[in-house]
Amino acid sequence: MSKRPFGCLFEVVETLVLTLVIFLVIQNFVAQPYLVQQMSMEHSLEPGDYVLVDKLTPHFDDYNRGDVIVFTPPPGFEDGGTTPFIKRVIGVPGDTVAIHDGQVWVNGVALVEPYVYEGQPTDPPAAQSTWVVPAGELFVLGDHRAASQDSRVFGFIAKSSVIGRAWLRYWPFSGFGILQTPTYPGVPAAAP
Repeated sequence: MSKRPFGCLFEVVETLVLTLVIFLVIQNFVAQPYLVQQMSMEHSLEPGDYVLVDKLTPHFDDYNRGDVIVFTPPPGFEDGGTTPFIKRVIGVPGDTVAIHDGQVWVNGVALVEPYVYEGQPTDPPAAQSTWVVPAGELFVLGDHRAASQDSRVFGFIAKSSVIGRAWLRYWPFSGFGILQTPTYPGVPAAAP
């Protein structure tokens, strides 16, 4: 009997194993698909949209205001599951975030937020309306403010709980494209 069929079988198995290893390395360290399940980012991202989450660049390029991030929900906010949350970074370490007059203010400057759902005002929680973001933490808000549990409810999130930065919507194909990160002109840099 010829040894050739076993050689082909070995090559097929070797190729499949190598493909699986490459897939696992990419998904765990480079990029990961994510299904948007919450309404908190409407209309920027709709439930049922798929985005690609960048897990690599945050190791050498810190999170910035305006980034859309995916993170592990804070304890007590999992809604019975382990579905990660997706929100927009509003405050970075050293920032003073205030919510009043229906607007979000960072370091004394009102943010221009064209992505907010149908121009909804941003309401502060009853207990607090000003926060100073500590080192290693982020202040996040959903774009659909009335349907979002975010830092107004659960406080800051640890950078260590962030899975990555959402950067590409790839499904539905009609919405395919890179997620734009807004700039906030006039907002001073965070205090050191």
